[in-house]
Amino acid sequence: MAHHLLEGKKGIIFGALNNKSIAWKVAEKAHEEGAKIVLTNAPYALRLGEIDTLAQQTGSRVVAADATKVEDLELLLKEAQEILGGKIDFILHSIGMSPNVRKKRSYDDLDYHYFQQTLDISALSFHKLLQTAKKLDAIADYGSVVALSYIAAQRTFYGYNDMAEAKSLLESITRSFGYIYGRSKKVRINTVSQSPTFTTAGGGVRGFDGLYDYSNRMSPLGNASAEECADYCITLFSDLTRKVTMQNLFHDGGFSSMGMSERVMGFYNKCLDNNLPEEW
Repeated sequence: MAHHLLEGKKGIIFGALNNKSIAWKVAEKAHEEGAKIVLTNAPYALRLGEIDTLAQQTGSRVVAADATKVEDLELLLKEAQEILGGKIDFILHSIGMSPNVRKKRSYDDLDYHYFQQTLDISALSFHKLLQTAKKLDAIADYGSVVALSYIAAQRTFYGYNDMAEAKSLLESITRSFGYIYGRSKKVRINTVSQSPTFTTAGGGVRGFDGLYDYSNRMSPLGNASAEECADYCITLFSDLTRKVTMQNLFHDGGFSSMGMSERVMGFYNKCLDNNLPEEW
């Protein structure tokens, strides 16, 4: 059920690849809530994905842009304003990729060239986007920018690898730029720390099935789905959250506040009953 929360607003959605993507769900919800949007992704991702289908569903235009290149971001922001007929009211940054994860390099055997790529794609691209938007004065007053994060920025998760550093940097950029952009243009900048979600990117993390199950057992409300994350992002784009900025907002069913749950303890006790080796 639509509530017209984004009626008349204009936005850019980064990172929609296919209908498993959180960005895809956010684009659908934004359209339902009355927004006009531009969809964007890197050229290679556009070739691999199904974004043209999403564009047809939402009446949107697709503009290719490599978010690690300032010149691409400049062209994107200028073209988006021409397409949408004015300054941008909201942006979703849903970009993350680790070559080390894809190549199955362990954290104590990282390729540092890959590590730099991880940081550039997953975090520095956010700073480049914000800096470029500010210089072009592309975001309307009281606009909202949201980036997707994960609790591995605060805690160690086996298999998440150098993406943890990238998410930590992403959240730091949110705070630092949130102060500057908020002071000058009242633009809000936040991250949403989402539950493990079965997306194309999420599936690349080692042991993701186990991570998803563990998180679901730990969270009193269970894991948040991609659709529920999209709903949350819509509230952050709307005028209902005009004074929320510089925050990392956990959208994880309560996982981030848990120490141990009954369901996880019950599972652990069953393992002990089966006399598993102590090192397990």
